[in-house]
Parts: sequence; structure tokens; C-alpha cells
Amino acid sequence: MNAAHSDEHAKPWETTRRGLLLLVSSPAGAGKTSLTRNLVADHSDLTLSISATTREARPGESEGREYFFKTRAEFEAMIGAGAFLEWAVVNGNYYGTPEAPVMAALKAGHDVLFDIDWQGAAQIAEKAPHDSVRLFILPPAWGDLERRLRARAQDSEETMTARLELGREEITHWAEYDYVIVNKNFDRAYADLGHIYRAERMKPGRNVWLPGFVAGLLAEDEVEGVREQEPPKTVKMRPVQK
Repeated sequence: MNAAHSDEHAKPWETTRRGLLLLVSSPAGAGKTSLTRNLVADHSDLTLSISATTREARPGESEGREYFFKTRAEFEAMIGAGAFLEWAVVNGNYYGTPEAPVMAALKAGHDVLFDIDWQGAAQIAEKAPHDSVRLFILPPAWGDLERRLRARAQDSEETMTARLELGREEITHWAEYDYVIVNKNFDRAYADLGHIYRAERMKPGRNVWLPGFVAGLLAEDEVEGVREQEPPKTVKMRPVQK
């Protein structure tokens, strides 16, 4: 195949695929944040959805990086305006995902990762069932959750107890997810997460370029077949004059 013919096959998969929504949930302390942040860092087409919340910012958190921090009045006004793809009350605080930027990212072929609780994941999957992939992360043992939460030293005893109770409730919804990873070994869990993400990107329904690409391949085959069936052209030689 010559270079000119090869250039006709640009890479349509680089520009015409539809994005996906990767919804990742877990109880607090199961390692979800470390796993998802590494996945985003290693994949240029994947961005982290930034939620809005009414909870207080923790030490080291900044506006627009971890969350968009809102007052209750501001958040409730956004609910009234229908500005959220999903929202929920968790530990007495509002959490929600603005809808417009997420839908724009999908249309542009970008993937969006959600670090989200089971309620939010269910709402998004209901609104965008064909775009959503739900994945749940479990700890290898219950005691690991408490040890990790205490190691953070960021919450009061009362808040930590509430987080553990919430974690128990979160775990009861594991069967609603498409995939489940037990985070016993970080490297293995991360490898599994990456495999799942990349496999979901390859599904035909998300690669809108495929029908045209396959039609082009078959059309080429038909053209080549016609060429092979054509009889060789005969060349009439003029008689030699003596």
C-alpha cells in the first residue's frame, strides 16, 4: 500500500468517540481517592468531575480543586434551577454535580470520573444509562476502614463514627454496580481499575466512528475484487511494414 493510500486512513477514533461516565463509589477509607486520582493522572482523556458541597473545606483543600464550596442557600438555589445532574444529602451536607459541563464533555469525546456515593451514582446512571459505568471499591477487612480514618486525623470522633455508619450503608449497595474491586493490594487494584476503564472505552456503542470505518473497509474490498476480476487489456500491435 502506498503512502498516499495510507493517509486516507486517518485515525477517526481519535476525534469521534463518545465519552463515558466512570462512577466510582466506596466507603470512606477504602482507598478510592488514591486509586481514582492516579487513574486521572495516567489518562489524558479522563477528567475528574468537581462537585459542589456545603460542607466545610478540610485542611489542604481549595476551591475548584477538590470541591466548589457553597452555602446552603446557594446550593438550594442551584437545585431549584435544575442545575445538577445529581445531588444528595450526606452526613448533613449537600453534594451535587453540575450537569452542563459533564454533558458537554461527553459530547466532545472526553471521559469523566466521579468520586461519588451510591445515591449520586444511581441518579446519574438513571439519567445517562448508556454513558455510565459503575464501579465499587471494597476494603479487604472492616478494621482497615477505621484504621485509615483515624490515620487521617482530620475529623472529630463523632464525625468518624458517622462516616463508619455511612460506610456500612454504602457497602450494602455493592450489587448495584457493574464492577467490584477489593482493594487488598493497591497496585493490583489499580491495574484492575485501569483494565476496566480501557475496556469500557472500546465498546462499539461509544465509538461512533466504527460504522463508517467498517463500511469503508468493505467498500475497499469490493473495489479490489472488481479490479481482480477485470480481464487484462490486450494491446494491438501495428504490422511491421517491410
